[in-house]
Amino acid sequence: MAPRRRDLLSASAAMLTAGLAGCSGLQGSDETAAETQSAAETTTETSASAGTATTNTAVAAEWSAYRARVWDALALGVAGEPGSGSRVVQNTFARFEGANGEYGAHEMLEATGEKNYAGFEGALGSLRSDGLAAGDLDRAREAASRADSALANAQRTIVDGATADALDLQVLGAAAQNAAMAAAVADVGAAGTVAENVRSRFEDSAAYEAVEEASGDAYERFEAALEGIVSAAQSGDVEAVRTESGNALTAALDGSYAVAAAEAGAGTGHIAALQARGWDAAALAGAGGPPTAYAHAAALTVYRARVHDSAWLAAQGATDRAATMAGDVFAHFEGARAHEALEAADGDAYEGFESGLSALRTAIEAENASDVDDALGTVDSNLVAGIGALVGENAPLLESGFFRIRVADARERYRQGETEVAASIAEDLFERFERNELDVHETVESTSEELYTRFEEEHLSGLIDAFRNGDDDAVATHYDGVQSTLSEFESAAGSATTVSGVEAGYMAGRAFDAAALDALGNDTRAEAIGQAAFQHFEAGAGGYHEALEAADESLYESFEGELEAVITATGAGEDVYPPAKQFNGEAVASMYAIVGGGGGGSHTDAASTVMHDTFAHFEEARVHEMLEDADRNAYETFEAELDAYLTALDEDGDVGAAADNFASASQYAQFALVDGVEDVPVDLQLAGGSGSSGESGHGGHGGSDLQGGPNVVEGVPEDADHVVDMTAVAYEPAELTISAGDKVAWKYAAGEAHSVTAYEDKIPEGASYWASGGFESQSAAETGWDEGKGAVQSGHSYVHTFETTGTHEYFCIPHEAAGMVGTVVVE
Repeated sequence: MAPRRRDLLSASAAMLTAGLAGCSGLQGSDETAAETQSAAETTTETSASAGTATTNTAVAAEWSAYRARVWDALALGVAGEPGSGSRVVQNTFARFEGANGEYGAHEMLEATGEKNYAGFEGALGSLRSDGLAAGDLDRAREAASRADSALANAQRTIVDGATADALDLQVLGAAAQNAAMAAAVADVGAAGTVAENVRSRFEDSAAYEAVEEASGDAYERFEAALEGIVSAAQSGDVEAVRTESGNALTAALDGSYAVAAAEAGAGTGHIAALQARGWDAAALAGAGGPPTAYAHAAALTVYRARVHDSAWLAAQGATDRAATMAGDVFAHFEGARAHEALEAADGDAYEGFESGLSALRTAIEAENASDVDDALGTVDSNLVAGIGALVGENAPLLESGFFRIRVADARERYRQGETEVAASIAEDLFERFERNELDVHETVESTSEELYTRFEEEHLSGLIDAFRNGDDDAVATHYDGVQSTLSEFESAAGSATTVSGVEAGYMAGRAFDAAALDALGNDTRAEAIGQAAFQHFEAGAGGYHEALEAADESLYESFEGELEAVITATGAGEDVYPPAKQFNGEAVASMYAIVGGGGGGSHTDAASTVMHDTFAHFEEARVHEMLEDADRNAYETFEAELDAYLTALDEDGDVGAAADNFASASQYAQFALVDGVEDVPVDLQLAGGSGSSGESGHGGHGGSDLQGGPNVVEGVPEDADHVVDMTAVAYEPAELTISAGDKVAWKYAAGEAHSVTAYEDKIPEGASYWASGGFESQSAAETGWDEGKGAVQSGHSYVHTFETTGTHEYFCIPHEAAGMVGTVVVE
């Protein structure tokens, strides 16, 4: 048996697990504050003197992003989404544990003292287990405060007091944004609770007097915005909550520049606050349920089960049925909603899956057992890759469901007398778990140490031995133990929506097991499986029964009807495979119905709004020019990852991965602002500054040498009939009505370089295509922009004369995501 993975983990990882299990954190803020004051007295020994921002400042800013995430988790709990809050904590832990290197957030915190380090990890664990998971908001609030204090105390040991005050103010501004998040996911009244908490913390903080003294205007605007949030919440005005939350952040950021000893110190925290907005969007996108991509991934999990069943039948000599099953998987996939989703998420996995399926059917028909095994491995590994690409953090739940299906397969093989095959299947699952396939090992362990121990050490290991020993009683005990612990994990780590996706796949898998046993002549066992599946569903199936009925009552009835048809076929001696396929169709349809109707992705629009607002904010922010001047590479990486994040939100992409990439780009920018790029932790360095997703949009032009091209001229021509100003992220006016033959000049007014690019399918029929740079098509214009062509920069304008009447719509390539679009109506 493979060595247990947990035996190879470091001591720090063990501490992480203990924290998640609910270890105690700091004993009290007074004791910690005293320790911090002592440490702060020696700050000048470990950081630059006041007025200078150093690499330590970038690390302290990164801790601010973690502080903001702590308050995100609490806000979600206040908004009635404790499960979403728990996931935020879990993801925060995972990122913190990976933040290694000399200037990584993890190692630097440990270097400030055991009290800060252990206090932060312990408080995070308590926030999740004792607070959010237990439904105790008072304990959650206390734990969040301890986690925040541990990081705030650490910040004051490595930066000067003025910079620390500025960072405190920025964290409070980011926390005020949580009011908008709470209003989006719950009754707007929750926003008032969040704002009151921020106001209380502000009045108790050192930043309170610091900003009042440094900038009375910012102080008053921040207080007024908090009061505005409370008033808007009381009146039920969600839009006003959003507006006032934005005002609070802006005031806090403005005040931080007045408070900080060095502009770069405030700038690093400013970027961290934008990183925090990225985490807000990720939390919103995950609140209430997963996006549609989760249903796609759940459907792929069913394919994993089906191909294993086809290999089982092939091994038993049922060649024709085995080949048919493999072929049917291919046919179903070709018409499935998951088809295009997989191709878009991971083209290599898509191609590998399809080629593996073709090879599997060929090998089955040739009765070549070795080739069957190879093809099965190809199919499964590519499906694993595809599932990971589609859903990221929710993948462990689907892996758990796959484990349950395969354990059930193993028990059926055992019942057929194939004891060694059954043991091999269980061992394969053990090995998958140890190598952390789809992050299932670490997620189970971080969810509950006790659950992890029962699953792996007691039941899965015990099941392997029981199979080999032919011990029926032990098989029954450990089989039930594996199934129950995995179901407990799914309920603890997932929502009703995500668990329903797992259960739909599990039940479809069991229906195909019944069909396989029927093909092998065991009608009695096939009927028992069908009846057990029906009973499981009627008993609730982890909330799946209720979720399906609530999402689509008609589908719920047809689902039960097709399951009954499977049972009827087994009892009547009919071919079970056709009704099993029909039932599979209903099960897959239920995945999409529940995700779409049960809150899945219901807050993605709100998340997209957050990031569009962030884009617009950055384009006009003080830190924009600071970053561009400090490091062009870091600047372009930041914009590229922000653009990629918007694309993921708007096009149903992997939001979790996009949020991680944006956070990494933010940290890169934080270090760049203090001339510390060489000190960026190795695992966060983005090669070449291009970002991992830099080619997904047109946020940059691929170089610093910009060209205008035809019809981009200096100044504004005197004969221009109309002038449109191009501000940071808008055309002013955005809508213009002119006469045929009029000349329009688009004048650079503010922000980065712009383009004026017609939408090829949104100009009148017969009109010549037009765009800055003189391109003949939209695709040529977008390609040209990536090469630095078609740019309208300071002191220049783009000129075009309109001859064709009708409506012409256009956009700015680098700022389309921020809403920079316009319309010209020619009469």
